Amino acid sequence: MRHDATPAQVADIVQQIEQHGMKSHLSSGEERTVIGVIGTNPFQLKDLFVEAPGVAEVIPITKPYKLSNREFRPHDTHIRVGGVDVGSNQVWVVAGPCSIENAEMFLESARGVKAAGGHALRGGAFKPRTSPYSFQGLRHDGLSILKAVRAETGLPIVSEVLSEADLDAVADVADVIQIGARNMQNFSLLSEVGQLRRPVLLKRGMSSTIEEWLLSAEYILSQGNYDVILCERGIRTFEPYTRNTLDLNAVPLIRELSHLPVIVDPSHGTGRRSLVIAMALAAVASGAHGVIVEVHPHPEAALSDGAQSLTLDGFRTLMQQLRPVAEAVGRTLA
Repeated sequence: MRHDATPAQVADIVQQIEQHGMKSHLSSGEERTVIGVIGTNPFQLKDLFVEAPGVAEVIPITKPYKLSNREFRPHDTHIRVGGVDVGSNQVWVVAGPCSIENAEMFLESARGVKAAGGHALRGGAFKPRTSPYSFQGLRHDGLSILKAVRAETGLPIVSEVLSEADLDAVADVADVIQIGARNMQNFSLLSEVGQLRRPVLLKRGMSSTIEEWLLSAEYILSQGNYDVILCERGIRTFEPYTRNTLDLNAVPLIRELSHLPVIVDPSHGTGRRSLVIAMALAAVASGAHGVIVEVHPHPEAALSDGAQSLTLDGFRTLMQQLRPVAEAVGRTLA
C-alpha cells in the first residue's frame, strides 16, 4: 500500500481479496503496510489491484513459502519473550534439562540458569524417544512442576508439545510452545498451534531441507500466528562422531530468505558436551538470534541426553564467553 493509504482503502482491498475466496494477511510496518494474498492463483488478481486506490505496487512472491518470505515482510520480526525481544539485536539464551525428572532437580536447574543470566527455561514434560522403553517424561505431572518453577523463578518456559490432545495443557504452562524435529511436518499439529496466539519454537527436522522447514512455518503463519521462532538443531549426515551435523549455513541463509527469528541448538546439533560451548559461540557469530542449550546439575545421572548437557558450571562459562562474542558482532547479551 502507499505511504498515505487510508485505513478505509486498506480495508477495501482486504474485503475484495476475501470476496474472491482468498485469504489476506496484513503486515503493518513503520514505512508501509503490506497485504499478503494467499490462494490457489492470486496472480489472476494482479490486474484487479494494481490500479486500486491506495495501492503502491503488486509484487508476486514466487517461492512457495509466502508469509515467512522476506519479500512479504522486509523487516525482521521481533517476538517478546520475558525481557527479551527475540529477533532483535539482543541474544536470547534458553537453557535447562532435556526432561523434567523430578521437582528438586528441575528447581536446582532453574535457579542455576537464572543465576548465570539465562533468559528462559527449557524443560520437557512430554518426550519423543526413539525407543519406547526410554524415559517418556512425567507428562502432566511434569507440567505441574513447570508451573511451580516458573512461579518461583519468574523465568519464561519453553516446552514441547507432541500431540493435539495435549496442546491446551502445554499452552496453559508454556510461554513458548516447542515443536520438535520429529513433529516438524506434523501438519495437523502445526495448524492447531497456528490458531493459538502464543510464540512457537519450530525445530528443523533432522532430514529436512530449508524450504521444507520454512513451509512448515507457513502452516503456523497461515492460521494467523506470526510469532514463530525457527531453530536449527543439526541434520543427519554420514558423520558418526557427532549426534548430528550442525548446519550453521542455515543461520545466515534463513536471515536472507525470511524475516523470522532463528536460533541454534548446539546440544542436539553435536550430542557432545565438549562441543556445545564452541558451537554456541559460533552460532551467535554467524548471526543467530539466540541459542537453546541443555543444562543439568548432574548430567551423569540424567534420564535423557546427559552426554550433551552442560553442567551448571559449564553454563556459567558459556554465558561469560557469549558476551564478548555478541559484542564483537554488534549484538548485546540481554
